[in-house]
Amino acid sequence: MKYKNKKIQISCDGGAATGKSTGAKMISKKYNLKFLSSGLLYRYASFLILKHKPKNEIKFIKSRFKNLNYKKIEKIDLHTPDISAHTSIIAKVKKIRDILKIFQIKFSKKNKNCCIEGRDISTKILPSSDLKFFFKCSLQIAATRRYKELKKKNTKIKFEEVKKALRIRNIKDTKRKHSPLLKHRNSIEIDTGKLTKQAMLAKMSRYVEKVIEKNEK
Repeated sequence: MKYKNKKIQISCDGGAATGKSTGAKMISKKYNLKFLSSGLLYRYASFLILKHKPKNEIKFIKSRFKNLNYKKIEKIDLHTPDISAHTSIIAKVKKIRDILKIFQIKFSKKNKNCCIEGRDISTKILPSSDLKFFFKCSLQIAATRRYKELKKKNTKIKFEEVKKALRIRNIKDTKRKHSPLLKHRNSIEIDTGKLTKQAMLAKMSRYVEKVIEKNEK
């Protein structure tokens, strides 16, 4: 494979439904990078707490994430309204963030060619990443995307409910005390409201190629 042995670490940040997961997955596939979604980790933590209702949530999550197999959680449907609402709550808890941070940092140390996406990857998890992308789009576009996703599972869901939930989630993410959603000063902005998937991949690829070329000199 052309890019099999290229060492590059990429961080992708952005608000809910801005296209960061799509962009991160596409760039990971093209350049054979190990992919990790921090959002999925938080959703899984919420899933476990809602399911098992542990007395000590911190101790419980710490034990469950100690030897977590990421590939297994990718197969679980973690994008339900209940999990989404609960995720925004636990994302503010520093002790839970610290547990998940350890998992993500271990992942980046184990995989020298990787792409991690979330909300604080460039600023807290992988500040030394070779390339930093920050995804954005209007609330209307983000809500439309998320509504189409959720409509497949719940035909009764209302667009305005989805839009309101996203607006609240973004406010919580940017205003929280610990590791808020911020744009790193070195991040390259990707406005997904103005780009097709193909154009987004092409734009990201141009920057990736430059870094690979630079690293090989």
